[in-house]
Amino acid sequence: MSIVKVYIILAGLSLLVFGSCKKINTALEVDAVQYYRIQVNARSTVPSIEDLDGLAVKFTNFKEGIVREGKIENGQAVMDSLPPGLYSINIAGLKKDKLDDSYYLNAGAVNYAIVTNDQTLDLQVGGLKQSPLIFSQIYYCGSAPFYFRDQFYEIYNNSEEIVYLDGLHFATLTPTIATTVLPVWPVEDGNKYVYADRVWKIPGKGKDFPLLPGESIDIAQFAANHKLAQYNRASPIDCSTAEFEFNMDNPNFPNQPALDMQHVFYNGNASKGSVPQYLTSVFGAAYVIFRVPEGGNWDPVNDNNLKTRNLGATGTQLFAKIPRTYLWDAVEAGHNANMITAKRVPAEVDAGMTYVGATYIGQAVARKVREQKNNGAPFFMDTNNSTDDFERNVIPQFRRNGEKKPSWSPSK
Repeated sequence: MSIVKVYIILAGLSLLVFGSCKKINTALEVDAVQYYRIQVNARSTVPSIEDLDGLAVKFTNFKEGIVREGKIENGQAVMDSLPPGLYSINIAGLKKDKLDDSYYLNAGAVNYAIVTNDQTLDLQVGGLKQSPLIFSQIYYCGSAPFYFRDQFYEIYNNSEEIVYLDGLHFATLTPTIATTVLPVWPVEDGNKYVYADRVWKIPGKGKDFPLLPGESIDIAQFAANHKLAQYNRASPIDCSTAEFEFNMDNPNFPNQPALDMQHVFYNGNASKGSVPQYLTSVFGAAYVIFRVPEGGNWDPVNDNNLKTRNLGATGTQLFAKIPRTYLWDAVEAGHNANMITAKRVPAEVDAGMTYVGATYIGQAVARKVREQKNNGAPFFMDTNNSTDDFERNVIPQFRRNGEKKPSWSPSK
């Protein structure tokens, strides 16, 4: 009697193997693989951009190591050589609108099952206007043995204009750790917001903190020299020259010469909460910088329409709603490359994910240099895809690519 063994290759996909005792690990090990055709239809949600032709489309099956690429033509992309499986499908590219403003456009679907022929996928392509300010380096994983107070975030002026930092907001989005169990937000919110667990901002009266082209600032969790014996000799970084810090009024980690970030929101309140420390996940968080438009009023503490809880959980913690149109830059970090299937943020905010691969290893992620400007300052890649835009596993170092320090820096 023949023996029928069933091996599950991917969730929802089964292959029957008759008269064989050899284990099949991937779909490509099957003698006769059925290849499928899929049509992706793209529609812009940016009012000033209608034509999406030329945008790149990438199909990635991380489990099988399969990558296929194409382009949008006449509003669609057709791929007819895909083995069955779960795919991350991304549309991305740079487009200019009628006012000659540049937008990085993105759309995506993760864990999309291609299991039948002639499937159709409709994607709405959104995007952010090219930002003058970007994260140029993020150090979040901490250092051995279990030290996390040396985290910092570097923000760079990637434009040709002076940008005043006064009122620039910094936030981490929820969930704080990448997970496939995503929050459930109010239906009426649609796709208008991202949701923050904590929000800070740079103080100032409007023009106190100019950042010139080619200059950067560093915001430290704790702006001390972490290599000192009282902190952690194994730390790779001296944060005592940071421009700003997240001061949590902890007497064990006293206030440093760096300027204090202004606390804006946590769990529905302006207060910092009862725990005297602020850190982002050592596994990697989702970070954003944003600015409230001039004349706008964004107050998630006093405006109940700008805060909500996760409707998919029993917890009562409140999260701040940040309009996506306010965002200047977003970077999502996770445990490792495979966590792309557990993205927390929409593709139009960050189509990818960066990582260092482990915790407490003293390594950072740093944005790749696209080219050097005539004055020697770097011009960084910014495609709203952190998988492509960042180098991984670099040794943390303030202004590693020759960025300049602002003239008003407290450490000058």
